Amino acid sequence: MKKILLVCVFMMALSVNAQEESTQFKSQTIEFIKLTGAGAAFDGAIAQIGYGVPDEKKEAYTKEALATLDGLYAKIADLYMEEFTQSEISELVSFYHTDLGKKLAEKQLGLTQKAMTFGQSWGMEVSQIAQKYN
Repeated sequence: MKKILLVCVFMMALSVNAQEESTQFKSQTIEFIKLTGAGAAFDGAIAQIGYGVPDEKKEAYTKEALATLDGLYAKIADLYMEEFTQSEISELVSFYHTDLGKKLAEKQLGLTQKAMTFGQSWGMEVSQIAQKYN
């Protein structure tokens, strides 16, 4: 009987420890996502989407829209947690706390937008080439 009780206590301790590690991993992953500049991008999107909201309702809109970010961060964190280990996320968080990491986070959105423009132009160029062969 004592052995069964000890095994049960041991299994519960393992379960609690695993849950704590998972919660820590998710929190650290969300921190990483925020450090990459995603927070600023989401804030900009909220402002842009709410552009037409009347000024007297803007504060309530912004508060409600910001409240949706926790769920979004959790979903994005799940994606990253499927691709990266906790150790890798920890390294990424450390990198984004460096001066170079902060610079990358600051520049990333603008660089991505410009790169998308280049990609669209390239896609049109390749489409014209493909049309020559149709």
